[in-house]
Amino acid sequence: MMAPRLARILIVLAGVMGADGVILAAVAAHQPDAARLASASSMLLFHAAAVLGTLALAERGAIHSGIGILAASGFVVATALFAGDLTLRHYAGHGLFAFAAPSGGALLIASWLALAVAAAWPKRP
Repeated sequence: MMAPRLARILIVLAGVMGADGVILAAVAAHQPDAARLASASSMLLFHAAAVLGTLALAERGAIHSGIGILAASGFVVATALFAGDLTLRHYAGHGLFAFAAPSGGALLIASWLALAVAAAWPKRP
């Protein structure tokens, strides 16, 4: 069983990620040379849905809930690094820190692999 408070926090963060993704998509559609914002928007939107889907699978017992929570948390942190770095580069001309976007990308890959492990190694009743 998932920790209800942690699940709610992740759901709230997924909602914020989704809203930010829509905002950045709208800005990218109206600003010239906004490829970074379009990429950041895509990452936010895709991974907001991934967080919600992972939590739903964990709640249903279809995946190992502890590893699923780890994967969902990784999606949130990694997407913040990746999208935050690209957005800051667009508006401020510099990133969060050296290798923030690649670190976020690597953590996204690790989170997807964690989701795969959670499905392959379900928790026994």
